[in-house]
Amino acid sequence: MSEYKNKMGQPIGEPVKFDGATYPTEVTLQGQYVKCVPLNIKAHSKALFNNYALDQTGTNWTYLFDGPFERFEDWQTWLEKTCTGSDPFFYCFLDARSDEPIGMGAYLRITPNAGSIEVGHLSFSPKMQGTRMSTEAMFLMMKEAFKLGYRRYEWKCNALNEPSCKAALRLGFQFEGIFRQALVVKGHNRDTAWFSIIDKEWSALEQRFQAWLDPQNFDIQGNQIKRLGEC
Repeated sequence: MSEYKNKMGQPIGEPVKFDGATYPTEVTLQGQYVKCVPLNIKAHSKALFNNYALDQTGTNWTYLFDGPFERFEDWQTWLEKTCTGSDPFFYCFLDARSDEPIGMGAYLRITPNAGSIEVGHLSFSPKMQGTRMSTEAMFLMMKEAFKLGYRRYEWKCNALNEPSCKAALRLGFQFEGIFRQALVVKGHNRDTAWFSIIDKEWSALEQRFQAWLDPQNFDIQGNQIKRLGEC
C-alpha cells in the first residue's frame, strides 16, 4: 500500500519530478573489453555473418524473431530492413582489442516521455558468449540508458528461453511476470517474460558491475574470482 494519498484519502504513487529522458545518439560506448558502436551495415555485416556462422547448430537463433541466415545476401537484406531506423536503435559489439564485430544489440520501445527503454535483439556470436565482453556490453548499454535519464530499463524474452531468463537475473533485473500468448514467432506461441531495472537500483548495480569487471577479479587464466552476484 502506498504511503501517499490524495485529498480524498485514496492511495497514489510517490511524487516524481521528471522532465523526460533523452533519445539515444550515435556515440561509442567504450569499455575495457568491448566497444558498443552504432551499427554500420557496410562495415560490420560480413564479419558478423562469419562469426555467427561459427554456431553451426543454429541454436543461437531459436528464440529470436528471425534467422538463422544461411546466405550472406539474406542476412544483408534483413539488416537493411530491420536495423536502420531509430527504434530499434542498433549497436554492434566490437572486441576492444581487435575491433572485430562479435555481436549485436539494440535499444527499443524507446519512450523518453515515460522514461522507459528496453534492451533487446541481443545476439552474441560464439566469440562473445560467456566472456567478459558480453557482461560489459550489457553494463555499458545499461549505464548509457540511465545516464540519458531513463527511469525504467526493460528486458523481455521468450519465457521458455531459460538462458536468457537466467542472464537477466544475473545482470540484476527483477522478474515482473509472464504475458501469456503475447506473440506468435516462427509459427509457435510465445509467452513473454518481463524483467526490469529501475533508476533507484542503478547505483548499487553499477558498483557491482565495476567490481566484477575489475581485471583483479580474474585469475591468470581469465577465470572469474567472484561471480557478479557476489561483488
